[in-house]
Amino acid sequence: MENYNHTSNDFTLLGLLPSSRIGVLLLIIIILIFLLALIGNLSMILLIFLGTHLHTPMYFLLSQLSLMDLNYICTIVPKMAYNFLLGNKSISIIECGVQSFFFLTLAGGEGLLLASMAYDRYVAICFPLHYPIRMSKSLCVLMTMGSWTLASINACAHTVYVLHIPYCRSRDIDHFFCDVPAMVSLACMDTWIYEYTVFVSTAIFLLFPFIGITCSYGRVLLAVFRMPSSEGRKKAYSTCSTHLTVVSFYYAPFVYTYLRPRSYRSPTEDKVLAVFYTVLTPMLNPIIYSLRNKEVLGALRRVTQRLYSVKW
Repeated sequence: MENYNHTSNDFTLLGLLPSSRIGVLLLIIIILIFLLALIGNLSMILLIFLGTHLHTPMYFLLSQLSLMDLNYICTIVPKMAYNFLLGNKSISIIECGVQSFFFLTLAGGEGLLLASMAYDRYVAICFPLHYPIRMSKSLCVLMTMGSWTLASINACAHTVYVLHIPYCRSRDIDHFFCDVPAMVSLACMDTWIYEYTVFVSTAIFLLFPFIGITCSYGRVLLAVFRMPSSEGRKKAYSTCSTHLTVVSFYYAPFVYTYLRPRSYRSPTEDKVLAVFYTVLTPMLNPIIYSLRNKEVLGALRRVTQRLYSVKW
């Protein structure tokens, strides 16, 4: 039997970037993306809060998405940059547990929230007269709190498990953050039952919402096609394409990564795919929703004019 004892409880994150000039260049790019995501999501939250025209269910959900993205990227990038710059790849078991918990909470919560946003667009386009009733403020709050609560319960269960399984020989996590599958691969026990629960969790928080979103937008596109107004069709297509772009960037790499059997997984491929949903998506979301949305741009102009007039 393997010896489960280890001289240190710390893990080692092998990281994403090579220790070379290329690694430094990539780190600079990632830090710039991090700053853009920080500014973009903070701006979106403040804009929705200050812009009275944006106090609607859709933008309330969007503000929650920006809040999740803001916390999401802050959970991953600072620690990765810190370890690379100092050449210290270690991470304590407490830090690893906290990072894993927040990552799983935000990942699962964002998956459910995107499904809620798809339902909002489905009701707005297919049942416009019933929209105030079907998408009430209480329902929006309930969907948001449900996303946070269910995701945090799921994250707590997975985090507690991976921190209490026995590890032997190596504690080198071949990733740039404490990703649960990468940690489980180091275990000194058969984890096939747990890997099945990971599959079920991925299906609940990612696959089923993705299927629901696909079905919703199938109905939406059918309703849009039947619209008599070309201007209405154009606006509906613009809104739907924006959301579908966000959904594709988020769900596709996630589902592909977590639903594959371990025998088909590659640590390098997993790390590259993880960049999409941990770094790129939080930066792209506010850009996609602002640049392609006339209501957001209009609210930005009004808020800017209001602040300028108060200043002078």
